[in-house]
Amino acid sequence: MVDIYVGDENTHWILHEKLLCHRSKFFRNIFYKKQGRKDSAMGLPDESDEPFRLFVAWLYADTVPTPKEEKDLGSLFDLYLMAEKWEIRKLIVDVLDAVRRWYHDTDTMPSLRRVQYIYSNTELDSSMRLLMVSCVARMLILGDGMPVHWEKAMRRNGQLAVDVILAVQKWKIDAESVPDAREEPVIPIVEEAEQKQDIKQEVKQEDESSDESKTAVPEYQESSNQDQTEGEETAVEE
Repeated sequence: MVDIYVGDENTHWILHEKLLCHRSKFFRNIFYKKQGRKDSAMGLPDESDEPFRLFVAWLYADTVPTPKEEKDLGSLFDLYLMAEKWEIRKLIVDVLDAVRRWYHDTDTMPSLRRVQYIYSNTELDSSMRLLMVSCVARMLILGDGMPVHWEKAMRRNGQLAVDVILAVQKWKIDAESVPDAREEPVIPIVEEAEQKQDIKQEVKQEDESSDESKTAVPEYQESSNQDQTEGEETAVEE
């Protein structure tokens, strides 16, 4: 048996060493080092209790729970990140399938918040990235125009925009179903460009407003410090 301590609270888990090492190359390297010395304890301070509980359940039962609500996906995504980090291919597949089935059965698509979280915590070759961006590409291509928040996100995250294009290219869309701008009137193009200019200006204003709010705090502090100093000088004079 091995002792695992998880999170800030050092939640203590006692797990079967052979099972853990059989499942994960990562743990094999930890508990069976090349020098032949065996460790029997390990700390995982950066992990959270709930995803690790799901990991332990999967370790012994070989199942991933089906989400009941969208909020349940959060722990599954963290479980997926563990699977990537710990090089557990079977767990990667199981979590991916659970996420895929939830979006399919609920007839929904990944939210921007979920996609951004995955992009912030995975590499280019992540399987979860591929799944999420494939779903998003379908939503954006078949939808009535691109939602403003998605357009802003892809302006800020060029890799996301590139991944969406690559996902669409895999579909091998029939050329006859794709509009040819060389044969269409130009007025709609001008109107679209004007709309994009408005969005660009809106994003710029939001960024400027954000920058102003960040600089406002030091100015206030400086003013407060100055008032305090003047008050102390007045007190001394009195």
